[in-house]
Amino acid sequence: MTPRSFAAVDLGASSGRVMVARVGEDELTLREAHRFPNRPVRAGGTLYWDVLGLYGHVLDGLRAADGVASIGVDSWAVDYGLLDPAGTLLGNPVHYRDDRADGVMDKVVAELGAQTLYDVGGLQFLPFNTVYQLLSAPVPEAARTLLMIPDLLAYWLTGEAGAEMTNASTTGLYDVRAGDWAYSLIERLGLPTGIFPPLRRPGDVIGTLRPDVAAETGLPDALPVTTVGSHDTASAVLAVPAEHDRFGYVSCGTWSLAGVELDAPVLSEESRVAGFTNEVGVGGTIRYLRNVMGLWLLQESLRTWRAEASLPDLLAAAADAPAFAALVDPGDQAFLPPGDMPARIAAYCARTGQRPPEGRAAVVRCVLESLALGHRAAIRDAARLSGRSVEVVHIVGGGARNALLCQLTADACGLPVVAGPVEATAIGNALVQARAHGSAVEPRELVRRTQDLTFYHPRGDDAAWDRAARRIGLS
Repeated sequence: MTPRSFAAVDLGASSGRVMVARVGEDELTLREAHRFPNRPVRAGGTLYWDVLGLYGHVLDGLRAADGVASIGVDSWAVDYGLLDPAGTLLGNPVHYRDDRADGVMDKVVAELGAQTLYDVGGLQFLPFNTVYQLLSAPVPEAARTLLMIPDLLAYWLTGEAGAEMTNASTTGLYDVRAGDWAYSLIERLGLPTGIFPPLRRPGDVIGTLRPDVAAETGLPDALPVTTVGSHDTASAVLAVPAEHDRFGYVSCGTWSLAGVELDAPVLSEESRVAGFTNEVGVGGTIRYLRNVMGLWLLQESLRTWRAEASLPDLLAAAADAPAFAALVDPGDQAFLPPGDMPARIAAYCARTGQRPPEGRAAVVRCVLESLALGHRAAIRDAARLSGRSVEVVHIVGGGARNALLCQLTADACGLPVVAGPVEATAIGNALVQARAHGSAVEPRELVRRTQDLTFYHPRGDDAAWDRAARRIGLS
C-alpha cells in the first residue's frame, strides 16, 4: 500500500497536540505539527475549559499538517457543550473537576438504585459523569444539541453534528447492551431526549471541511474529517501492541485507566461494587476498566512546588527513597480537585496513622508506589471479574516514559510490563483513519513492528507488596 498521512488531533486534560502520522504497510511515524497547553479557567467561581482557545490551537496545528488524507479528533471523556437551534455554543463547557455536580450522584442513586443505573450504562460511579453534570442544573431551554468535546470540535470543522460511540458510552446515558442512547433512562431522569444527536462509529466519515476552515488552514475543502475512537482511551487501547488477548493495559496520563479488553460488558453486582466501568472500544470491544487517579497526583505536586522541582532529579531521588514508607489510596476523592497535593497526601497519611512523607523525593515515591498498587488492584480485579487471564501488562501514554512507575507496576503486579508507545492515543486515532480510508494494516501488529517499546520484568518481594496493598485497602 502507498503510505498516506493523517492528522490526529489529540486533546488531553493538561495538554493538546496535532500529530501527523504517516501510515504504510511497514511504516508508522509521527510528526508533531503543534503542541499546546490545556489550561482550565476559573471564572465566577466555576472551572471551565477554554474550548475556543483549544480550537484555535487545533487550527494552528492543522495549518502545519499539509498533505494529510483525513483529520480525526479525540479528547478526554464526560464533558460537553450545548448548542442552540442556530448551532451556537451556549457557554463554555464546564470542567469535570468543578464542584457543580457535588452530591448529585448520591441523590440519583438513592432515587433509581445503583444496580438499575449500572445495568444500563455499566459505568463506574464517578461524581463528574456526564449524567450528573446535566442534572446539576436545569438544561437551558435554548439547548437543542449536546456534543461531547471531540464532537464539538468536529462540528466546528465540518458543520455536521453527531455523537461518537466510545465517548457517548462514558456519559451514563448510553445503553451498553443495546448500543444506543438509553432513552428510557433519559426520560426517567427528566432530561430532554431531543438533545442527543445520532451516534457514529469509529471509521465513519463525518463530513468535509467547511469552506471557512479550509481557507483558514490552507487545507482543501474536500478533506474529510473521520470519526475515530474519540475518547482518548479508546484510541490509546487500539494502539496497545498486544500479541494475544491475555493482556491488561494501563493508559497512563493524568488518569490511569487500567483493565482488560472484552467482547461483552460485565454488569454483575460484584463488578459494580468493585468500581468497574464498561466503555465502548474501537471495533465494538468493551474497555473493562477502573479509573485510577493517575499522574494527576504527581502533576499537582509539581505545580505546587513550581519551578523549584526538577522531575528527572526527583525521580532519581525517589528511586533511592525507602520503599513503602507512606502510601495513599489514589482513588480517594480528596485528591480529585486541583490544589496542594503534597499537603493532601500528608493529611491522608495522618488520618490513616502513617508518618507523612518527609521531603519531595519521599512524596514522589509515595505517589508512584501508590499508583502501582492502584494498577495492580485494577488489573487483578478486572481479570477475576471478567474471567480473562492476564499474562502481561501494557503501559501506554505519557506514563510509559516514567521508568520508575513502570518498574514498580511490574513489581506490584508480578507480571512483565511492556511500556510504549508514548503517543498511543495519536497513533490509535491515525490508525482508525487509515483503515477507514483503505489501509489493510492490522493496528497492533504494525505498532509492534514500528514503535520503540521498553520491557520491565518483576522483581522484589511479592509478600511486601501484599502487605502494602492491605495498608490502603487495595488487597
